[in-house]
Amino acid sequence: MRIIAGSLRSRTLVAPPGLATRPTSDRLRETLFNVLAPRIEGAAFLDLHAGSGAVGIEALSRGAATVTFVERAPAALKVLRANLARLGLAAGFRIHPGSVGAFLRHAADAAPKPEHHEKRERYEEALKREHYEVVFLDPPYDAAEEYAAALGLLGGAAAGLLAPGALVIAEHRSKGGRKVRLEDSYGCLKRTRLLEQGDAALSFYAVASSLD
Repeated sequence: MRIIAGSLRSRTLVAPPGLATRPTSDRLRETLFNVLAPRIEGAAFLDLHAGSGAVGIEALSRGAATVTFVERAPAALKVLRANLARLGLAAGFRIHPGSVGAFLRHAADAAPKPEHHEKRERYEEALKREHYEVVFLDPPYDAAEEYAAALGLLGGAAAGLLAPGALVIAEHRSKGGRKVRLEDSYGCLKRTRLLEQGDAALSFYAVASSLD
């Protein structure tokens, strides 16, 4: 794998061994970032099921202000940290070693609630939560429950993580594949675009209120 554009252009990345982690191909990553180009500079980017970190690192290379990587597999975490180190990246990112569901549920629980306003310290801490302009989601293609859980939380209890006008993108098997069929909507998230490339596809979701 290689970084396609930006300050780290043409630098190489490694992927975890075995088949448990399926890196986003260079070609599909290029398609993704061609669409995201107007949004990346200065953006807060959330990379769920980050694997080797290729997508989040591409975002950093292209000028994202911050990237949050969420990954639970020890082998993938080891490679992710190694990729960041070999590229000399020491700032501008955070790594959450755990499941995507736990990360999103924790974010939902941390949301500021009116009944807790009198607990000023807790409320102010909640207001410091990251708001993401771009969220990328890439579970194993056949993990239907992972797609449904993550997109359901982002369109529901964890929607507070999304900045105004945010995009949520899920990589998945194309229509010619089987097992996983993404819905056109998950709570407040509505699919606005579907791009297919070989056996892979990208579904783009936006908050319904931002489409009015």
